Amino acid sequence: MFAAALLLLAAPVVRAQNFLEGGRVSGNFQLDAQVYRADSAIGAFEVAEKMRMNSFANLLYTNGNFSAGLRAESYLNPILGYDPRYKGNGVPYWFGSWRNEQFEITVGNFYEQFGSGMVLRSYEERNLGYDNALKGAKVRFSPTEGVVLKGLIGTQRYFWEQGPGIVRGLDGEFALNDIFDKEAKYMTRVTLGGSFVSKYQDTEEISAGPDELLVLPANVASWAARFNISRGGFAIDGEYANKMNDPSAMNDYIYKNGESLLLQTSYSTRGLGVIVSAKRTDNMSYKSKRTETGSALDINYLPALTRQHAYALSAMYPYATQPNGEMALQGQVNYKIKRGSKIGGKYGTDIAINYSRITSIQRDPLDGDTVPGGAGTAGYTSPFNVFGDELYFRDFNIEIQRKFTADFKLLVSYVNLKYNIDVIEGHPGDPMVNAHIFIADGTYRLTDKRAVKLEYQHLLTKQDEGDWLQFLIEYTVAPKWYFTVADQYNYGNPDKDRRFHYPAVSAGYTYGSSRLTLTYGKQREGILCVGGVCRNVPASNGLTITLTSSF
Repeated sequence: MFAAALLLLAAPVVRAQNFLEGGRVSGNFQLDAQVYRADSAIGAFEVAEKMRMNSFANLLYTNGNFSAGLRAESYLNPILGYDPRYKGNGVPYWFGSWRNEQFEITVGNFYEQFGSGMVLRSYEERNLGYDNALKGAKVRFSPTEGVVLKGLIGTQRYFWEQGPGIVRGLDGEFALNDIFDKEAKYMTRVTLGGSFVSKYQDTEEISAGPDELLVLPANVASWAARFNISRGGFAIDGEYANKMNDPSAMNDYIYKNGESLLLQTSYSTRGLGVIVSAKRTDNMSYKSKRTETGSALDINYLPALTRQHAYALSAMYPYATQPNGEMALQGQVNYKIKRGSKIGGKYGTDIAINYSRITSIQRDPLDGDTVPGGAGTAGYTSPFNVFGDELYFRDFNIEIQRKFTADFKLLVSYVNLKYNIDVIEGHPGDPMVNAHIFIADGTYRLTDKRAVKLEYQHLLTKQDEGDWLQFLIEYTVAPKWYFTVADQYNYGNPDKDRRFHYPAVSAGYTYGSSRLTLTYGKQREGILCVGGVCRNVPASNGLTITLTSSF
């Protein structure tokens, strides 16, 4: 009897050991900490904790067809500029997944995207403090080559809790060539796809006036259809999304369907690439909590048709997608002047020209109204292909890169943009910013491992805070070290008492897959955007520490 009991107790241990054999553990870690000093001149006020920290660690276990993982996070307290509701420690993300040639099944937390994301995109962007991971279950099924079907259900992460709404979705993608043209007879490739997503949140009533109650729908459905056609260097793709009436705090509780259309065509050949994109969005905010007005709990994602600038001054006025309505166009041409030509030089010259323009949509009053309606109404009507009168954003930029010698290369760029502070940042009455930005970035290689980089940026504008200058010098010793000294100077501020310098010094050390970066200096107040999603960055003065590692 005693021996049998020992065997029963030992069996789970033996099975666990067999399961662990051949498994692999991997992961990564990141810590960001800031030590703050008060600097009332630039608007950096006293921080009680003196130091704040964001950190996370991912662990992933894989063994054959099975994988499992978790992410632990700590915000003590969140770095300034992140939502204070992140304060605390915990494990907000964990999952288990199993897959074979046809099926993949995941339970727990997960990320997913249908098409371009206009009806569903679950993702994280750590630099923005954004995470709308779903918690529930998803299934991916590929019954035959060229067919991928997905289904999911879950609730969204809401800081340390889950949002009140349930998200359900189905998606199918069909690569027609893989299904019907298995011998690859046709050069033209066609892929079609479709999505259906719905959210459920308990019905509630809100007051729209002293004698009017609005009944808000519990279920809100959306759908999308997409295509991609390519042949040689030519490609065209598009997606149309439609959302049923979804009265919420984001649209002033109007009962109007939403829609969005995204089209993109591209052509590439040796030395030349061209991309043209267009987008229309109308009333497409889609959240799993109808009273949420921030960036949290977005079910969908509306990409911004603007260039994501990499330099500090050209990125000073980033565009944030306007889900309640925008018309957008963007085009880019990349051209390489041949090596050995008189203009291209020995190594050739790369030229990139980009243009984007975003305006309002036209809103017409409903029959019998003199202005577009408010809460409790169908809102307005809007002709599909008409640009509105109000300019939100315009950006024209040209960038030229050339390698002059084996050791010296130079990038020069010019950016002209218009930026509607009233709409994008919510500052009524502020004038449209018209800015001219000039950039020169040169790198000279001293030896095989040592290089010096010099960077000059100049922003000219008569609006907002006026003209800016930035200088940067960076010395690198590959592959381990870099040292940087930089300064931003708001010399053209119309308020002469606010013409401040923002100096900073930075150093970084890399060892294997680990990297440590230290930065000491001042940071101006502004907006940080990635892919059309933004957060405010407050002014600060102090030390920033970043440590990353993977294994």
